[in-house]
Amino acid sequence: MKVTVERAHLLKALNHVHRIVERRNTIPILSNVLLRAEGDDLRLKATDLDIDVAERVPAVISEPGATTVPAHMLYDIVRKLPDGSQVELATRPDGATIDLRSGRSKFSLQMLPESDFPDITAGVFTHKFDILASDLKRLVDRTQFAISTEETRYYLNGIYFHTVEVGGDLRFRAVATDGHRLAQAEFIAPHGAEGMPGVIVPRKTVGEIQKLVEDPEAQVTVELSDSKIRLSFGEVVLTSKLIDGTFPDYGRVIPQGNDKDLIVDRSEFAAAVDRVSTISSERGRAVKLTVGDGRLTLSVTNPDSGSATEELGVEYESEPLDIGFNSRYLLEIAGQLETDTAIFRLADPGSPTLIQDRGRDNALYVLMPMRV
Repeated sequence: MKVTVERAHLLKALNHVHRIVERRNTIPILSNVLLRAEGDDLRLKATDLDIDVAERVPAVISEPGATTVPAHMLYDIVRKLPDGSQVELATRPDGATIDLRSGRSKFSLQMLPESDFPDITAGVFTHKFDILASDLKRLVDRTQFAISTEETRYYLNGIYFHTVEVGGDLRFRAVATDGHRLAQAEFIAPHGAEGMPGVIVPRKTVGEIQKLVEDPEAQVTVELSDSKIRLSFGEVVLTSKLIDGTFPDYGRVIPQGNDKDLIVDRSEFAAAVDRVSTISSERGRAVKLTVGDGRLTLSVTNPDSGSATEELGVEYESEPLDIGFNSRYLLEIAGQLETDTAIFRLADPGSPTLIQDRGRDNALYVLMPMRV
């Protein structure tokens, strides 16, 4: 193989694919990126056996061929080359070494044969549709913080994507929960999503989706089967295994009868929670909300460091109520709300609370209370 490619193109592609590669691998081939030169393209692919990311860049191919080289080392070398430079990659006849030349720089890297590189992309995708990149990112951004990190409940270690009919409209919905909080976001389902299987996309894949959305106005092609998802971001293609499990019936934990509406200024509320939680214990993080007579008092008591209170003017017309929440969870939810005003639908100190943007129904959050 012998190929010449612009440093900027190669660096961009390596930046996308090398993130998949774990720094420490017991299987040597998984530390490598696959390079395939054919036609007018250099194709790159990396995998960890659960996800693979592939991209192609324009190149001048003198000798077609394929090999694999250490992903992180190649990325670091190309990253340190000067802007505007050309990179030549040429394998040696011994089949064990590849030379990289750029200007006065020359590197020789160990190779592993292309035949050893695993392929996880085989299979038939039964559903295919396009969605706007900004819509996909909004769904992911507004739900990913609630993904569980508890490995024993593996079916909660991702975002559940599915379609649901609401008021005669088919909606494409994302849900994540860790048992303490739940996040749900949705938009009108794109053409082609009808009848799609409900799928649980793993946390690592979710993180890569967030990074790969570079142009919010671009279309992302989504392909689904019962076991895999493939997303095409222009020349970048991400394929991932899905979590093999059943997502719980989350609708049962979304409160329907909460009749006490607390309406707050989102930014004022978040800033106040942030301030009073400064003295909360790292373990507890509890903040108490006392609401009544158009006032909300936030308070934190920590036997080891003291106490803090702050009062806000709010809209609230029900009987007084005291309820406690994890301050970090409150701040994470406040950070996902999009309007200036948030509405808390409360029931009692021991029941879950529903939180939404005032006047919008395309996302909701459920938060379990804490004892304070």
